[in-house]
Amino acid sequence: MNPIKIAVIGLGFGAEFIPIYQRHPEAELWAICQRDEENLNRIGDQFGVPRRYTNYEELLADPELDAVHINTPIASHAPLSLAALEAGKHCACTVPMATTIEECLKIVDARNRSGKVYMMMETAIYTREYLYAKNLMDSGKIGKIQFLRGSHQQNMGLPGWPSYWYGFPPMHYATHAVSPLLAISGTIAESVVCFGSGRIDSEYAKHYNAPFAVESTLIKLRDSDVACEVTRSLFNTIRQYRESFDVYGTLSSFEWEQVIGEGPVVYSGFEDATRVEVPDYGHRLPPEISGFTQAGVYDDEHEHTSFIQGGGHGGSHPHLVHEFISSIQEQRPSIADAAAAANWTMTGICAHESAMKDGLNIVIPS
Repeated sequence: MNPIKIAVIGLGFGAEFIPIYQRHPEAELWAICQRDEENLNRIGDQFGVPRRYTNYEELLADPELDAVHINTPIASHAPLSLAALEAGKHCACTVPMATTIEECLKIVDARNRSGKVYMMMETAIYTREYLYAKNLMDSGKIGKIQFLRGSHQQNMGLPGWPSYWYGFPPMHYATHAVSPLLAISGTIAESVVCFGSGRIDSEYAKHYNAPFAVESTLIKLRDSDVACEVTRSLFNTIRQYRESFDVYGTLSSFEWEQVIGEGPVVYSGFEDATRVEVPDYGHRLPPEISGFTQAGVYDDEHEHTSFIQGGGHGGSHPHLVHEFISSIQEQRPSIADAAAAANWTMTGICAHESAMKDGLNIVIPS
């Protein structure tokens, strides 16, 4: 098959994906796009990318372009994704899919009408820890899942973040904690009950009218006797960064490490606990990009040498790229297709609504 010609949109975090696409055997890094022309040219020169756009609409008009990978601020995810699908381009987009239920459903409709691949580039379902726990599940070592728990706690109170983050409703950015639970259980969220706890600075709270320091939700899964718990915090709650999930089963259980560097724990037998070293899964990838699951990959393809920060988000980045490219080449839905991505994203949106309504049960739209 011909290589998939892809453009990377947004060159902050998005720049980390450029060398992965450049080396993927079935992809061609066709162009890059950013409004800031100075940074656009700096990144373009660094990675030897000749086609550079400051206008997204002009990029989408390129008839040779097959796909886009969007890495822009959260509020732009939905409109940029919709524009790509309506222009007949395959679309990958960083999390979350959107910020409203209406936007999520519009993207699902646009994906269905276009027949193009959509993939939410959810890092949490390709971390080493998730792949390890999924292997435990698939091999029967977990047994029957009895309960699932996820958390994403991050203290963003220091200055330096883009202004839109301050006061952001915690559960509106919950897919890192929600997605591994729903993916490993093989089902979708049906309804949520969520409570807010504590208060953030009033200066932050007024931006989104979202006062809670912590939002914690219980999720009812469709056609399942299993429930999930998800906790999310962004401001005024002191804790080391934690983006985690736990799986409790009848034969064994998996718990994320409590402190970074300790390693996760597998419980088996009656109460036996074993600290495990989670392996890398680069061997599942084409050899050209397998090294990007680790930090310290050097790119000299374009007659320069630069350090590439590989291994981001638990080694997930090259796995995400490979799944997106493979789903296009194989003409199949991606692992985080629009319907799944909408459910994972709307779980958080509905949870925040529940918290603002004092724990009202909210049914997630189908």
